[in-house]
Parts: sequence; C-alpha cells; structure tokens
Amino acid sequence: MKSMRQFTAIIEKEEDGFVALCPQLDIASQGDTVAEARANLEEALELFLESASKEEIGRRLRNEVYITQLEITVG
Repeated sequence: MKSMRQFTAIIEKEEDGFVALCPQLDIASQGDTVAEARANLEEALELFLESASKEEIGRRLRNEVYITQLEITVG
C-alpha cells in the first residue's frame, strides 16, 4: 500500500533559472521557473524513492529539518 509523505522544498533563484533542494533526502533539481523546478524536484524524489533500497533511504533520510530566518546586524 502506498502512503503520502511530506517533504520540504527550498527553491532558490540562480543566474539562469531556479534550483530546488529537498534537505530531508539531499536531492536537488532545477528548472527555468519556480513551478518547473518544483515539478522536477517532485519527479526526482519519486524516482529516488521508487528505485532506492530501504537501507539507502534510511541512510539519507533526515526526519527533522528546521527552516528559519536569522536577523544579523551587518556593518
């Protein structure tokens, strides 16, 4: 039986497109737009989860990822 799981996607603007990263599995993809980078990351995650062994998934999976902003005084 298949189950759903949520993952985090961090998408950053690069010089000529966007890079999407899933920090829980350390998998990245890219695209010309935010939507394309997100869709490509979803596809990369699905392919990895379908083809990787349970052991490899267990080694790479980070269950707790925290994303926050920091305010730093500069200058």
